[in-house]
Amino acid sequence: MRAARLMAVDQENEMSAPTTTGATVWLTGLPSAGKTTIAYALAERLRGEGRRVEVLDGDEIREFLSSGLGFSREDRHTNVQRIGFVSELLASHGVTVLVPVIAPYGDSREAVRKRHQREGTPYLEVHVATPVEVCSERDVKGLYAKQAAGELSGLTGVDDPYEAPADPDLRIETHRNSVQESAAEVRLLLSERGLL
Repeated sequence: MRAARLMAVDQENEMSAPTTTGATVWLTGLPSAGKTTIAYALAERLRGEGRRVEVLDGDEIREFLSSGLGFSREDRHTNVQRIGFVSELLASHGVTVLVPVIAPYGDSREAVRKRHQREGTPYLEVHVATPVEVCSERDVKGLYAKQAAGELSGLTGVDDPYEAPADPDLRIETHRNSVQESAAEVRLLLSERGLL
């Protein structure tokens, strides 16, 4: 009797499980390129459509998951792999995961893509290709000003390398598009790939 009830509960859980496919959308680009702004705009839109969405903000991850890491190449790689693990885990459970994280090195991003491929979890790379001149004018966190004043070194795209994706799934030019237009481009990509 107990076994029959447990089987019925299992079947009910399977039927009520989400049928949508999760995916990781990694938005890479320079500091102040617009990655986080696009991610939150898209998240709001997708939630309004009834989708399960999470944003893994790079600054929040640094504070809560990678607080002991610095900004050496090795530490940046470790940070990206941690984020990649969490994003794949969420995406494998039907969540659309938006990851606005610089991830400056191609090999680090490729390792995350391969983790997703091994697990059979969809992964899309979006290059938020805003020129450094535009990013430095925006300077959302004051990083470019600090670097120019000699108060900061190792700023990605200025005195530390940024390896732009050679063949991303999508390239967005935020200096030519509005936030909503950019978010719509990412949503269209998800739709075209059958992930909405």
